[in-house]
Amino acid sequence: MTMRFGLLMPHFGAHASRRAVLDGAVLAESFGFDSLWVRDHLVFEPHSEMEASDITFYEALTTLTAIGAVTDEIELGTGSLIPFRHPVHTAISVAALCTLAGDRVVLGFGAGTFDHEFEVIDMAEADRVELVRSNAEILRRLLTEDGVTHDDGVYSFENISIEPKPGRPVPFWYCGATPRSARLAAEYADGWMPGRTTLLTIAERAATMRELTARNGRPMPTVAVIPPTSIAATSELARAGVNLDGLLAWANKRGKWWAKPPSGRFETAEDIEGSLIAGTPDEVVEQVGRFAAVGVEHLVFDLRMNFDRWFASVELLGREVLPALRG
Repeated sequence: MTMRFGLLMPHFGAHASRRAVLDGAVLAESFGFDSLWVRDHLVFEPHSEMEASDITFYEALTTLTAIGAVTDEIELGTGSLIPFRHPVHTAISVAALCTLAGDRVVLGFGAGTFDHEFEVIDMAEADRVELVRSNAEILRRLLTEDGVTHDDGVYSFENISIEPKPGRPVPFWYCGATPRSARLAAEYADGWMPGRTTLLTIAERAATMRELTARNGRPMPTVAVIPPTSIAATSELARAGVNLDGLLAWANKRGKWWAKPPSGRFETAEDIEGSLIAGTPDEVVEQVGRFAAVGVEHLVFDLRMNFDRWFASVELLGREVLPALRG
């Protein structure tokens, strides 16, 4: 298995800028990264344990389209798109992106974390997991068929066609770390992509997907992950920007579906192994190897804790880490 490597782009927070996003994308492609990813929000609320309070946020599909205009072949992914948009709107946006940037889009979808974002669009009572399923079906049909009619109790439309269509099927990945997310990925998605989670959780979910796909005859979804990453010339500098207490608090509050350590609580860095990559290039190479050992095929470095040294981090990963991992 050859692991692929991507970057979460700095399109949010205090250090988001046209230069960071577009020049960073060009730099990443020059170093041979495989993919570039964006996240999605309607009302952006920064995670206090990893982000400052700045609410700057560049919309996901607009950002990917701009990145596609300045790059040539690098894959463009959403990690993850949330079902805030009507799927017909999403379909026409994705079709335009594929036409303008080329057929290199991966559509990661997730149910979202925050209730307030669905309250804004009067969908507070919606079953968001079912919204993801509905989007998967609708998008696959609209992006490949003509005269699509659909009615699932939430979305209803008749005889909709979109042109131009992508030149290839757009991969649909289910994003989430819950046991249900892995089961749903095995049922109807092409990939499974949690954000930060632990190696033990990834191993458990991957085993579940292998078992389910062996039974249902579907291909095993691509196993991917987006771990928070801090890289620097020294271990001290790499760990200086890491809020370990915050990450542990988040894990105990929101990581209820993660595989638990023997104590039942996340209390040490070892307890959340895999939810953070931090260190020198050599240390990062060693830590990435642990992801490969549990079946991860596509790893996206999330550098948001150190977007203030974005270009330096991309250079360290591109010049020292990727060659070592691929060599």
